[in-house]
Parts: sequence; structure tokens; C-alpha cells
Amino acid sequence: MHDEGETPRAAAAPDPAPSSSGLLAEMGQLGRAVKQLFGAQLHLLATELGLARSAVSWMLAAGLAATVAGVGLGLTLLGLLGLLLAVWFGSWIWALVVLALLQVAFLIGSILLVRRCMHWMSLPATRGEWSAMMRDTVRKGDIANDTLPRGDGSDGAMQGKPGEDRA
Repeated sequence: MHDEGETPRAAAAPDPAPSSSGLLAEMGQLGRAVKQLFGAQLHLLATELGLARSAVSWMLAAGLAATVAGVGLGLTLLGLLGLLLAVWFGSWIWALVVLALLQVAFLIGSILLVRRCMHWMSLPATRGEWSAMMRDTVRKGDIANDTLPRGDGSDGAMQGKPGEDRA
């Protein structure tokens, strides 16, 4: 366990004060380790941001593809409905007139639904909830902007600059 000539007390005693060159070497090694650690973290952050940008691009492309597929499906179904109406009426003209009337009916229904939703938004209870939600959102934005140091290079639109009144 111990060397033959070494006493247990000498083995347990700490080394005398390390030399200054050893301390500087350890400090340099610590600095390199911290630099390597933070360099790896920054590399990981950059990689994750690149993946996020790629994911947003792919999501937009998938949304566009879904829209194109939806429009194609709608046109196909309208064509099949037109064909069935043409067979049923025995005339393409009457089938197209009925399809046009169906589309006008759907358009008017959509307009009425939007108007009804706008009416619901204008009701006093809904206006109160809407304004409370907007106040909370602005308050959260003000709190987030107050944590930023002044003079951070942003446009200052939400920051309290002298002489500007935020409404």
C-alpha cells in the first residue's frame, strides 16, 4: 500500500504550495476547457437554429402543397358534381348554372358567417375580453423590453424614450 521507506504521515500530507508556473498552467488549462465547452455550446446552438430555419421552410412548403392539393380536390369534386348534374339534367348548360348557383350560395354563406363573427367581436363582453387580452400582451411586451438594456440597437418602438407617449 505504501512505499517501504515512506511513513503514513508523509503520504497523507499535501504537497507544499504549488509553484506559480504550475498554477498558471492549470489556469490556462481551465481557460481552454471553458473555451472548448462554450464553443461546443455555441456550435450546438447554431446547429439548432439552422434546423429551426429548415423546419420553418419545410412547414411553409408543406402548407403550400396542402393548399394546392385541397384546391385540386375541390376542383375535381366540382367537376364530378358537374358531370353528375349534366347527366341528371341532360344538359351541360343547366349543370353549370346549378354549379354557379351552389358556389354563389356558399359565398353568401361565408360572407354571412364572417359578418356574424365580426358582430360577436363587437359585443361588449367580447370587446372587454379582447381589450384585456391586448393589454396583457402589451404589458408582457413592456416587461420583456424593460429587461433589455437601453441602447441595444433596436428600433425602440416599444421602449420608453423621452418625449414619446405609448398608447
